[in-house]
Amino acid sequence: MKYGIAIFPSKTVQDQANALRKRYDTRYSLIPPHITLKYPFETNSEEIDEVVQELHKIAGSVDPFYIHINKVSTFEPVTNTIYLKIEPIEQLKTINEQLQQGIFENNQKHSFVPHITIAQDLEHDEFSDIVGRLKMEGFAIKDYIDRFQLLYELDNGSWTVYETFLLGKE
Repeated sequence: MKYGIAIFPSKTVQDQANALRKRYDTRYSLIPPHITLKYPFETNSEEIDEVVQELHKIAGSVDPFYIHINKVSTFEPVTNTIYLKIEPIEQLKTINEQLQQGIFENNQKHSFVPHITIAQDLEHDEFSDIVGRLKMEGFAIKDYIDRFQLLYELDNGSWTVYETFLLGKE
């Protein structure tokens, strides 16, 4: 089965991202706005308990934190993806690094860029127009993060939560 690990921001942040995603993101209906901590990976039912135990350890080793979103950015020229850029902070880097070692295969294809995707799979002209407009808008979003989720992919390509992990010592 295919799993992934992500942070779902608060409803307020999700609503702001969804206001854009519903128009510009072809995968809008498959998963709510999120910060990917680990790209999808395969594991089986015998190994999932070990994965869950390790995720509890990782979550316990990082205290809750705030994220800051101040602008829109892109992955151009690699893809026509537009995202809300999350200022990289040590806690996000630490969680991401821990999810690439030990029992977790390092399946990260690119350097870790914390973000929330708001548009993807756009034609170049539409992409340029949207990027230009969104870069003129100001973003000053602060959000409290106190958990991350282990997700699994359903047969229709959508993702749902398998388990939630609270940050910090319980």
